Amino acid sequence: MTDRDSVFQDLARRYERLSGVKIDFELFAPSDSYSQKVRAAAQGRNLPDIFGVLSEKKDFASFIKAGYVLDLTPYMDENNSAWRNEFFTRALAVDEFKEGNSYGVKPGVYGVPIDMVAIMMLYNKTLLKRLGLDPERPPQTFTEFLALGKKIKAANLQGLVSGWVELWLVNCFASNYAFNIMGRDKVLATLRGEVPYTDPDWIKVFALFKRMKEAGIISNRVVSMINKTAEQIFASGKAVFAFNGSWCVNVYKGMNPNLDYGAILPPKASDKFPMAVWGGAGSSFVVNAHSKNKEEAVKFLKWLTEPAQQAYLARATNNLPANKQCRYKMPKILKGFSKAVDYSTHPNTWGISEFPIVNEALGRGIQSIILGEKTPEQAALEVQKIKEREMAKRRKR
Repeated sequence: MTDRDSVFQDLARRYERLSGVKIDFELFAPSDSYSQKVRAAAQGRNLPDIFGVLSEKKDFASFIKAGYVLDLTPYMDENNSAWRNEFFTRALAVDEFKEGNSYGVKPGVYGVPIDMVAIMMLYNKTLLKRLGLDPERPPQTFTEFLALGKKIKAANLQGLVSGWVELWLVNCFASNYAFNIMGRDKVLATLRGEVPYTDPDWIKVFALFKRMKEAGIISNRVVSMINKTAEQIFASGKAVFAFNGSWCVNVYKGMNPNLDYGAILPPKASDKFPMAVWGGAGSSFVVNAHSKNKEEAVKFLKWLTEPAQQAYLARATNNLPANKQCRYKMPKILKGFSKAVDYSTHPNTWGISEFPIVNEALGRGIQSIILGEKTPEQAALEVQKIKEREMAKRRKR
């Protein structure tokens, strides 16, 4: 969050004037560097009063079970759950562990979301108009989306750009359509090993990437593209669509303040189930359970997530606020992203995780489909073989 340094320092000064308590923000980049510092601090028992855990839910759970994270449930629930009710439910879900969770963590809320994120489809309104479409009515269905391929190629433009060299972003796109085609229950059954990746519905998900390639919506370049490159291409007006997170609002503003674009749900491939997009808490803070300043830390986080401070953060950093009272006090493009809140989901809220090696195989399989190296059926079979191997290893333990 180094791009927010000046905003955080301003908030620290405001809080000190109000309470007399000095706040010291320390921000680090890249994220991996910060995560290493937090792990080292935990081992040395010198974590700061407030920190963040940047990793998967299972890693967050390990910090909690090791006693490093304060259970915030009593604070959330006091005064008829006044603090809890400030947040979007899906924002808080990322920091909450439910009864019977697979991580063995006592049910409760262990973190405080300070903003939200939503990963959506973006479209360039100027280019859509040039292609003969109404810029206020982007494609609503996958069929309409694919039909634009010929026009895009004829106009010498790029269709969809995204940083799909980063496998998590490929898997995110595939997950959206898995929820749309087969529904949440069947997706989670797959993670549990009850439904194979060779199931006909999963083949439909894999086949979407082949169809996009054949229609000219995506090219081979997308599988070797980092997200920063994709952002530059979209911001420069060379691509009609992008698949990116709400953090891009600030990025595009710096690259091209005059970019006219909108945010929509990915065009649906099925009417059977609603489309889902990854979203929820973007950045969260937790309180050090061993801190001598626990009570002051909680007071500060309560203040930081009040509507006034949340609205200021939204305006100053172009990030979605976690406080639902601020939903209508944000820039227009962020309001577009905020519409995804009702459709958002995230692996950290599912209560079950896929094997990392299976996720990697899924992403690489999709890359191979785009490159024409494998058919959807071949990619699915390879993923399923790895899944079965990992399941067998688990049973032997």
